[in-house]
Amino acid sequence: MSTTQPNYKRTLYAGFIGYIVQAIVNNFIPLLFLTFHDTYGISLSHITMLITFNFAIQLLVDSISAGFIDKIGYKVSFLLAHVFAVVGFICLTFLPDIMPSPFVGLLISVIIYAVGGGLLEVLVSPIVEALPTDNKEKTMSLLHSFYCWGHVAVVLLSTLFFHFAGTEHWKIMSLIWALIPLFNIFMLWNAPIYSLLSEDEVGYTLPELMKKPIFWLMLMIMICAGASEQAVSQWASTFAERGLQVSKTIGDLTGPMFFAVLMGSSRLIYGKYGDKINLKKAMLLSTLLCIGSYLLIALAPTPALSLLGCGLCGFSVGILWPGAFSIAAASLKRGGTLLFALLALAGDLGCSGGPTFVGLISGAFHDNLNIGILSALVFPICMVICLLVIKNRKQL
Repeated sequence: MSTTQPNYKRTLYAGFIGYIVQAIVNNFIPLLFLTFHDTYGISLSHITMLITFNFAIQLLVDSISAGFIDKIGYKVSFLLAHVFAVVGFICLTFLPDIMPSPFVGLLISVIIYAVGGGLLEVLVSPIVEALPTDNKEKTMSLLHSFYCWGHVAVVLLSTLFFHFAGTEHWKIMSLIWALIPLFNIFMLWNAPIYSLLSEDEVGYTLPELMKKPIFWLMLMIMICAGASEQAVSQWASTFAERGLQVSKTIGDLTGPMFFAVLMGSSRLIYGKYGDKINLKKAMLLSTLLCIGSYLLIALAPTPALSLLGCGLCGFSVGILWPGAFSIAAASLKRGGTLLFALLALAGDLGCSGGPTFVGLISGAFHDNLNIGILSALVFPICMVICLLVIKNRKQL
């Protein structure tokens, strides 16, 4: 017993670090938009394409990963995810300078580490779900909190580095962040990886999954969870600027960090006390709080209250994503890699679609962001309906 416990905990800690790597993949480059613009003379419209490609590649990996992960194995796939992340961050430091076009160099680097990010999106949750832990819902919520803490660390530590060392030394920071996935490769090397399925079990095929109503409900919940989260998270900086009357730099720090800290806190709380809380009821109450936070953001008489609504939204959406993974894993025990890949795909579709929906509606009403947020109520309301169906129809 004394020999197996450290091994499985090593795998668990590698999962925690894996989500920190995912946070670095998604949140480091946006801090450098203006730096790339000033250094390489790249237009902002081109620079924002880096984010589009990052998430597009992750979506592509989500959609095709189930086929090859089972063939090459979870451990090899997990290691490869970190190798791609390390190589991508290192390439950022020299490819823009040696390629004919700096933008192409940046884009290639982003594509490389986005492959790693996509693999992590699919792999981390099922690897941790398969561990012999007593309360998987608690473990899953704690696991997902590390993405939030990673997000906070990336923004805070990078900003402090740029302030004291100078933004012109951003390549050093990229190499520092590359050390995190490199360290996790060594963490993983001797860590055991468990299977979601026992030796005599065969995972569901796609047609088998598609015949189950609970599968479609879980996909809808994942889409709504991603959309409910990012529809506000992506605009949190704007609300911080308005609410606190501060510069864009301080707004970038305050808004997204406020959102991420409260989102991580709700996951941490459930990770500690989840065995005393009914997950489905907690998700339903969280979604109702999400609706209330949207109303506060959109209808508050003062900008400061709108900013408070952003923070409440972060807290409310915290357990929705990991909770959906836990319910799906418990309801579809033979889902395997395919189930987690499809859930990740649905969640990422929501993450990309939510802020786009808010932006389009806001644009249609003369850039009225409040109306855009109000229209996004469709996502948490849809989630409430799905959760009530699951709660009241146990045979699903």
